[in-house]
Amino acid sequence: MTCRLPLALACLLSLAGCTTIQLEPLPNGMTDQPPANWASHTAELTRFNHWLLSGKLAVKQPSDSGTAIINRWQQQGESYELALSSSFLGMGSTQLRGVPGYIHLTMANGDIYQSSEPENLIKAATGWQLPIDNLTWWIKGLPAPEGDFRLLFDDKNKLALIKQDGWEIRYDRWHPSAGNLPELPARVTALKEDKRVRVVISNWQRED
Repeated sequence: MTCRLPLALACLLSLAGCTTIQLEPLPNGMTDQPPANWASHTAELTRFNHWLLSGKLAVKQPSDSGTAIINRWQQQGESYELALSSSFLGMGSTQLRGVPGYIHLTMANGDIYQSSEPENLIKAATGWQLPIDNLTWWIKGLPAPEGDFRLLFDDKNKLALIKQDGWEIRYDRWHPSAGNLPELPARVTALKEDKRVRVVISNWQRED
C-alpha cells in the first residue's frame, strides 16, 4: 500500500546480519492489506502524542557504531526532549530538544548547537545518522506525516514494516495494550543502505 498520511529496547540484540527485505513479491506471511481496525488504531496512536519512554539505542554505520541509554524521551505534541547517556565517542550525557525542523543539542562538555536541519546537526555533532523528526512517529508504529510510505503486516495483523524516505522500519516485538496505553512497539529497527538504528523500549508512560 502506497499512500500519504493526512497532516493531522529490555535487551539490546546484535545488529549483525540485518538486510533490507525484498518487497516484490511480498515475503511469506506478510500482506500490504491493513487489518480491519487499522484506521481506528492509527487514530488512537495519532492522539497518543504526550508520552514518556526509556530504553536503549544502538547505531551501526560504516564509519562507527555505538550504543546509548535512553534515560528519558518525553514527547509533548510536536515537541520532544531526549536525554542520552553513552561512552561512545565521549558523548557522555547528551540532551536533544526540538520540534520538526528545529533542534537544540547540548553535549556533555556544555557545548550547545542549534539547527533547522536536525538530522544534519546530529550527524555533525555525534557522527550518528539519526532521523529524529521521523523517528518520533516511527517509534509509535506510525509513518511520518510527510512523504509517501508503504506498510506491511504480518499474519497476526500486526504492523511488521514501514518503508519511508529510503528507510525500512521493522517491528518485531510489541508491548501489549495495558491500562491507558495502546499496543506499542518494544523493539524497532530502522535500516537505510548500510546504516542501522535500533531502539529497544523498556517502558512507556502516558503523559496526558
